[in-house]
Amino acid sequence: MDTPTEQFSTWIGNTECHSDILTLAPLVAMAATLDKTTLSIAEGFELPPLWHWLYFLNPAPQSALAADGHARKGDFLPPIQLPRRMWAGSRFEFHQALHAGEAVERTSTIKSINMKQGRSGQLAFVCVAHEITGENGLALSEEYELVFREQAAANATVATAEPAPVQADFRNTITPDPVFLFRYSALTFNGHRIHYDRDYVTNTEGYPGLIVHGPLLATLLVDTLLQQIGSNRVTKFKFRALHPVFDRNDFQVCGSLPDAEGNCKLWIQDHTGALCMDASATVVIV
Repeated sequence: MDTPTEQFSTWIGNTECHSDILTLAPLVAMAATLDKTTLSIAEGFELPPLWHWLYFLNPAPQSALAADGHARKGDFLPPIQLPRRMWAGSRFEFHQALHAGEAVERTSTIKSINMKQGRSGQLAFVCVAHEITGENGLALSEEYELVFREQAAANATVATAEPAPVQADFRNTITPDPVFLFRYSALTFNGHRIHYDRDYVTNTEGYPGLIVHGPLLATLLVDTLLQQIGSNRVTKFKFRALHPVFDRNDFQVCGSLPDAEGNCKLWIQDHTGALCMDASATVVIV
């Protein structure tokens, strides 16, 4: 009998391509969501790092959605029969800037599928690679990992997280609320109910509140760093989601300033001081 990993081995190497145009409306809406009222967005505007997530959306028909609000698996992603999905982390290399009005193409490939047994039950890790090409060639390389988990037991509690670093060169306090999360879900056409459906996330998935999107947290990390250093030039960025961030309390975006090589450490911590996201970036020192 095939092991679960062998069962999905034929999905490794699965590839799909999508084209898009970096239109202005999503950029204007994202700037409003992040309260960036001074940005002047017009044709040729350079996209801040990670704003590419506003494009290459997956407009699955309503009839093709699973109970959690995601498109049912089995098209590009393998049909793993584990109901809970989380974004575990991503790695990026920024080769050149993308600009508003640019025609772009994204090629996506499933790199690996690994089944593991965790403390809370069976886990499946799916690694997907993206390459985004613009009018001047390769602009962005990304690898991200999804984790699929079993349904939470009725008496399950959220695991305790390790403490965040004590020393930080900068801290930015964010007050999340349902409207903030809904707006980001709408911008990224993300139907995952854990971000906006309180009844679903608490009663079905067993979490104490709405969950702040991993990509939104990552975007806030990079944005806060760039505000500190006055530069838009990030060459590398990676993050790991370690613990959920909920909408019930403030959280902090923290980090260290770049060293001589442009490397810096970033993290998200919740109101208890728990480490929720661990990240690092490399920037061009100007």
